[in-house]
Amino acid sequence: MPGVERPPGAGAVGAWTGGPAADLDLLASGRLTLLGLLPGASNYTFLARVEGGQEEHLAVYKPRDGEAPLWDFPDGTLHRREVAAYLLASALGWPGVPPTVLRPTGPHGPGSLQRFIDADFDEHFFTLRDDHADSFRAVAAFDVVTNNADRKGGHCLVDGESRIWVVDHGVCFAVEPKLRTVIWDFAGERIPADLLADVARVAGELRTGALGAAMAEMLSAPEVAATATRAERLVEAGCFPHPEGRRPYPWPPV
Repeated sequence: MPGVERPPGAGAVGAWTGGPAADLDLLASGRLTLLGLLPGASNYTFLARVEGGQEEHLAVYKPRDGEAPLWDFPDGTLHRREVAAYLLASALGWPGVPPTVLRPTGPHGPGSLQRFIDADFDEHFFTLRDDHADSFRAVAAFDVVTNNADRKGGHCLVDGESRIWVVDHGVCFAVEPKLRTVIWDFAGERIPADLLADVARVAGELRTGALGAAMAEMLSAPEVAATATRAERLVEAGCFPHPEGRRPYPWPPV
């Protein structure tokens, strides 16, 4: 999201330092105050302050009722796909998807709430890829499994500790092939063995484990099954795919 600016009053909010479990707890139960809309988003996306106890941090709130209708995704489901992406990334151990929860109620109704990443928003995939190739290999594998239909360069962030984060997963997990990404740099390469092992493990967890049950609360049963199938096929192929179809790149690219 190049050009993102914090609304007035946001600068005094503290950094997230409690770890994933504490982050999720605060996101799930903290008091929300909206600070303003983030510019450039196709859906209503709010920067918010989330408070609980002595903690006060920034988060990104995406309400269901602010989602633009899409012909190829069911209405009112994009916020749930954001949560599903976090669940899958957590199970894999990669890539860096910020902690994300489903808030049944909010200032504008139910929606997803995600930890805000304090990033340099002048940086994006095209400026970061040379120095973070291994991190982007993990992102590329994740996008195949999630069937990400919109991996723009601006969805790739770097924080002050040089960690790569990826955001905006509202158009993932369709049953039909829809992979559109700017990350085709590794097409045809062998996928690192450690990534493949994680994908193979998660494929089984999607079929019969707790992960599949958790994902089924966010996605339809066919979408969960299709995610498991994509994971299994990626392990079988052992290589990053090449671009296919009429539109394998998103627009705009950043």
